[in-house]
Parts: sequence; C-alpha cells; structure tokens
Amino acid sequence: MEMSIEAVLLQLFALFLLAKLFGMVCERLGISAVIGEISAGILVATTIPLSVLGLGPDISLFNILGLDQDISFFEILSELGVIFLLFAVGLETPFSELRKVGMTATLVAVLGVILPFFAGFALILGFGHGQTEALFIGAAMVATSVGITARVISDMSLMQSVEARVIIGAAVIDDVLGMIVLAIVVGVASGGNTGILDIILVSASGIAFVLAVIFIGSIMMPHARRRVEDRRNRRTGDDQEEDILCVEKKKPVLSPLPLALLICFGLSFVASYVGLAAIIGAFLAGMAFAEFKDKWPCEHDFNSINEFLVPFFFIYTGMLVDISSFGDVLFLAILVTILAVATKVIGCGLGALKMGKKTSTIIGVGMVPRGEVGIIVASIGFSLQVVSQDMFSVVVFMSMATTIIAPFLLIWAFRRKYGECKLPEQPA
Repeated sequence: MEMSIEAVLLQLFALFLLAKLFGMVCERLGISAVIGEISAGILVATTIPLSVLGLGPDISLFNILGLDQDISFFEILSELGVIFLLFAVGLETPFSELRKVGMTATLVAVLGVILPFFAGFALILGFGHGQTEALFIGAAMVATSVGITARVISDMSLMQSVEARVIIGAAVIDDVLGMIVLAIVVGVASGGNTGILDIILVSASGIAFVLAVIFIGSIMMPHARRRVEDRRNRRTGDDQEEDILCVEKKKPVLSPLPLALLICFGLSFVASYVGLAAIIGAFLAGMAFAEFKDKWPCEHDFNSINEFLVPFFFIYTGMLVDISSFGDVLFLAILVTILAVATKVIGCGLGALKMGKKTSTIIGVGMVPRGEVGIIVASIGFSLQVVSQDMFSVVVFMSMATTIIAPFLLIWAFRRKYGECKLPEQPA
C-alpha cells in the first residue's frame, strides 16, 4: 500500500518530536541524548495491552502512525543517519592524528580492543550461540564512544590533564581498530564461512581496504596538495596578480559540503560493494576529508544534517528492541555489561599502568562507554540476520548501561586522584 505524503509528514513530525523531547529530558538529567532517542523508539514500538484492562483492542504508536504498513522509508533514513554520523566521527579523527598519539595511548587502545573482543566472543560461545553471532557481540564490545567521556572531562575543566590526552589519543586508535574489526566480522558474516583460511582471507581484504584508504588519504592526497601549493607559491609578479584577479572573478566550482557528500557517498558505496559495512567507508571518508578541513570546513554543515538524520537511526534502533525479550536475557545482558566495563577498565588500565594505579583507573573508566558505536555494530549484525533479536536487545542494554554508568565512574575516579578541586590547566 502506497503511503501518502500527508502520512509520511505526520510520521516525520511525530517521530522527530518524540526523539527530541526524550533526548532533551535525558540531557537535563545529565544522560546522553542517545539514550532518550532509543527510549522514544522503544515507546513507539511498545504495545499497550488495553484488552487486558477491558478498555478495547491493544494499541501502539507504531500502528497508529501507520508504520506497520511500510517502514522502508525510515529504514533508509536511519541508514543515512548512521552513515553521516560515522562521517562526522571521522572528521574529528584526521589521519595525521594517528602519528601524534604516543606509545601509551596506542597500548591503551590495542589492549582495550583485544581484551573485550575475545572476552565477549568467548562468553557468547559459552552460552551456546554461533561463532558469527559471537564475533558480532565481541565487535560491539570493542567499541568506545569517547564523546561521553570528553563531555564529563570538559565539565570538570580537566581537558588539559594527562589522562584526558591519553584517552583522546587512545580513542583515535580505538576507532580505527574498531572499524578494522568490524570490517573483518562483516566480511566473515557476508561470506558465511568461519574456517581459519576464510577468516584470514577476509581479514586481509578488510585490513587492505582500510590501509589503502589511509594511505591515499594521509599520504598521497596531502602530498599532492603540498605540490600544488608549492607551485602556486613559486609564481611571482604579473602571473600571481593575474591569478588573484581570476580568483576574484570566478566563483568556487564546488563548495565544501557537496564535495564532502561526494566523498562520503563514494567511499560508503565502495565499502558496501566489496562486502564491508557502508559505515566503514563513511568513517574513512571523514578521516580523509579531515586532512583538508582547514581549506574546506564543513563540520557546521554536517552537524546541521546530523541534527535531523541521526535521531532517526536511534529511534529506529529502539523500535527493533523487543522489551518483552529482556526478561529472558536479563541475566546475560547484566553479565555482558559487567564484562564490558571490566574488560575496558582492565585492558586500557594495563596499557597505562606505568602512569600509576589511579591514573590508569581513570583512563580505563574513560574508555568504558559504548554509546552509539556498540549499537551500530549490533544493528549491522541484526540486518544481516546473524544477530538474533535477543542478542540485539542484550547489546542495546549493554550500550545504554555503560553510557549511563561511565560518567559516574569517571567522576569518582577523578575525585579519587584530584579530590573535589578542579585541576588547573597544564601546558599541552
């Protein structure tokens, strides 16, 4: 049945309004707006059992808004939302930053990826689930949403602390490693093979794609840019004046936003075409474009787009959560959450142990929140039909719980070292 434009506009209005209202309430409570947007989606999909109370047939906003007739439009909106979200994350992680992080931050990131992945993989296998599903849960536990941590640190005026610098540096490496892990897992799931040789081949192709984009984006493109700028700088006299006049007369052929969109869509398509997740291409496209944001700034424009599109991803994610399944998997969800916290605190903490126990605890806790990244990984597995409804709910529970818990743990860890006073700014 074809949807009318009036019905679509009503759906857009209602869903966007709910997402923003729930998001604002959570922000007022000091919780990430992501939690509110997912909660709004859960509310939309929840059936109110009026028949049990003798008040009429069961109802839900999902049916009232006509989403039961055709939800494909919102599936596309949610996919675009997560693609743009990962592009924006990439914009904050230029390739050149990878070379600036120290050995401590690198070790923190590596151990913070290895320990959660294998612990999550082993736990899910131990509960009798398949290898591919266990791989996705392990990959979801690898993720770190450092934005939550950065907000807490900023509110405490501790952004210049050594812990903050290590956490932010480790987050850069963590993002890249997380995308490589996701590329491998998606490749294995798409191929349907989990033999050792197949996993090695898929791993090699996923890593090769990521490294190829990094090489082009961080070495070839900046090198080409420097050569062009050097050629321009060598021009003198009348030629230079003529160029200036030409520049004044001509309008830019392509503004930063369309160029960024082209790169984002192009690499997302290539990643999807070679059997990887489209968000991997989007993330790498953001990293590549970040190298030129001094010349082509587009963060403000992308933030405006994300303000509209990204909430639809999280509200759609909430719609996929079956709260009735929580009762069946609540024990496993709590166990996965405890493991998610412990493996990050221990793994990342070990990487920073030489800096002292209190400092290493702060860094470990700072890498705990999974936020939107863990949910994105699980949603990809769910869309590939290799992650069950129950396990999807487990990951959503874990991601929301770690996002809520982490700020309180981080404040405790900082006060344990620095006391109630704010740390004075240190030179970078």
